[in-house]
Amino acid sequence: MPISVNLDVMLAKRKMQLKELSEIVGVSVVNLSILKQSKVKAIRFSTLEAICEALDCQPGDLLEFIATKEN
Repeated sequence: MPISVNLDVMLAKRKMQLKELSEIVGVSVVNLSILKQSKVKAIRFSTLEAICEALDCQPGDLLEFIATKEN
């Protein structure tokens, strides 16, 4: 997938565990773990907003576009 999720990086920078973020944001640890592994197909803006607020970051700090080469 050309969109990479850097949730693990932001959690490490903020010295926060996934469980703590889950409690703050109100999203299950399982769903955040799937997001962290970049295995999600979509994310609600309200969820992205809550994560950004909890981690004091911008959406661009969490999401990164990685261009793929086409033959």
